[in-house]
Amino acid sequence: MSPVLEGDLDGRGLSLAIVVSRFNQALTEKLLAGAREALKKCDVDSDSVDVVWVPGSFELPLAAKHLAESGRYGAIVCLGCVLRGETPHFDYVAGQAAAGIQRVGLDTGVPVAFGVITADTLSQAVERAGGSAGNKGFDGVVTAVRMANLVKKIDARAEKEEGK
Repeated sequence: MSPVLEGDLDGRGLSLAIVVSRFNQALTEKLLAGAREALKKCDVDSDSVDVVWVPGSFELPLAAKHLAESGRYGAIVCLGCVLRGETPHFDYVAGQAAAGIQRVGLDTGVPVAFGVITADTLSQAVERAGGSAGNKGFDGVVTAVRMANLVKKIDARAEKEEGK
């Protein structure tokens, strides 16, 4: 039977980048606080984490792409908050942010976690930024650490099989 591969939460030795949107900053700062809490829980050294601020969620993918292409990071976490308004602007920003963030991971092979709140109301967003629905920043770091470790295991297994 083939082994089951899964990423763990051991962040020792892992370098991360966290990209944070300034738009809706009162909420994204809470996401960043949750991310920092998760970094401690996963034993990620704070000196191996870079925090990068961008104007809004639409800009998250471009910054993430440059960070991923630098080769300095085992994973990247994107944090933002997009609230539905009275126009279709929400659909464009949220959709393109999500698609762009996913594309960065697929194109570079560097895990990129989606910690962007997409909510209909401010109260829903507050709940996802440390309220009863958890903290998407915390969740983003947990996802990034797990995926970085999973990618390492997959690569190590592939190298081992090539060496046979």
